Amino acid sequence: MQIRAITPDDHAVLCALWRRTPGIQLRSDDEYAPFCRYLARNPGLSLLVEAEGVPVACLLVGHDGRRGYLQHLVVDVPWRGRGLARALVDEALRRLAEQGVVKSHVFVLDDAPEALAFWQAQSRWGLRSDIRVFSTREAQA
Repeated sequence: MQIRAITPDDHAVLCALWRRTPGIQLRSDDEYAPFCRYLARNPGLSLLVEAEGVPVACLLVGHDGRRGYLQHLVVDVPWRGRGLARALVDEALRRLAEQGVVKSHVFVLDDAPEALAFWQAQSRWGLRSDIRVFSTREAQA
């Protein structure tokens, strides 16, 4: 198995992995064009693990220059329990640190109990109780 950077060519297989993973919600931002823009904006940061050429785990990673953002951390069911998620997170944080980004965030859906359990078990990650997230899909004119 190896960790490598995600490329635009990985989009279809990653979408299939995300679709079969409970707790992952796909939105229009996960379509091909936005996916490619995200990768171009954050070169070499989004990662996948392959076993015999087949992606079995992935993590989308980006930053705004100050904070890192981790999204869509997925390990396919047959590959869980082998430390792949932790390896992806460690590699992502290492790559972010190389770019001077040392603080990161992950947003976890309330209806994703396995994801919540994973992040709560990570000693260096703490649940924030001092903020709320507000989102919009509309651009200002």
